[in-house]
Amino acid sequence: MGNGNSTSVDHFILIGFAVGRELQIFLFVVICIIYVITIFTNILIIAIIKSTTSLHKPMYLFIGTFSFLEIWYPTATVPKFLSTLVTGSKSISLPGCIVQYYFHFSLGATENFLLVAMAFDRYVAICYPLRYMLIMSHTRCTHLALGSWVCGFLSFTVTTFQISRLHFCGPNKINHYYCDFAPLVTLSCSKIDNVEFYFFIMVTFVLVGCLLVVLISYLRIMLAIIRMPSRSGRMKAFSTCASHLAVLTIFYGTTIFMFAKPTGRSSLDTNKVVSIFPSIVTPLLNPIIYTLRNKEIMHTLKRGTSVGILKQ
Repeated sequence: MGNGNSTSVDHFILIGFAVGRELQIFLFVVICIIYVITIFTNILIIAIIKSTTSLHKPMYLFIGTFSFLEIWYPTATVPKFLSTLVTGSKSISLPGCIVQYYFHFSLGATENFLLVAMAFDRYVAICYPLRYMLIMSHTRCTHLALGSWVCGFLSFTVTTFQISRLHFCGPNKINHYYCDFAPLVTLSCSKIDNVEFYFFIMVTFVLVGCLLVVLISYLRIMLAIIRMPSRSGRMKAFSTCASHLAVLTIFYGTTIFMFAKPTGRSSLDTNKVVSIFPSIVTPLLNPIIYTLRNKEIMHTLKRGTSVGILKQ
């Protein structure tokens, strides 16, 4: 637990990015615009799916759930980051830091499990098209969606509890713009071997486990597509998976890069920059990818726009 005469830390300083005031204002404007657009587009997708009876299908239930997730995932870190950029106050309380860590990683884990559920949905749609509605019943889809959230928020409860039991006696500067695991626990005066071990096990289970399930699902999907007799059938089948594949590539590409690197200081600096992509940019790209690639959503959106213009 460290020296008994040491002073306990009750807050941390989020170093963020060491840039000038003008660049801070520029970052604030850009990230604020991205965040607002992200929230708006995801709410719009949820509203379209909820209000359109023809979109009350398994695939759109998962897309709506995914959009709901993409509202909260950046919200775990972005508002605090924006606050530090505009006010210059980089302080965050110890409990606030632990809560931010928990929600950031729990929502990230939820995204992994939800991507698995969506991969399973595409697997059933391609490999068992005649039994699709029977297998992917509303009850089963609801269980898969809710199960993703439950598993995601249970995944990091143990490590969060362990971090809350650590003793911090200084320094209190976190080399990040949010309370990430590595830059947080390295500041602890306590022994962190067990925390690092359980964190590694959980990240491996969630990240690698979910990725393996997704890869197996898509391997079987690709084999099914190859066996299809007509070229038009193969193109149609592939188009139903294209959006999900794009989201998977972006998400796992950046996430694996971050966790595959060692935890030295230079790596922490690199991860700090790279983490902007999955935490801020990806939640904006995902709804755009699903919207632009989905004919039914685009048709509903255009129809709604046309009706609005006619009413005026």
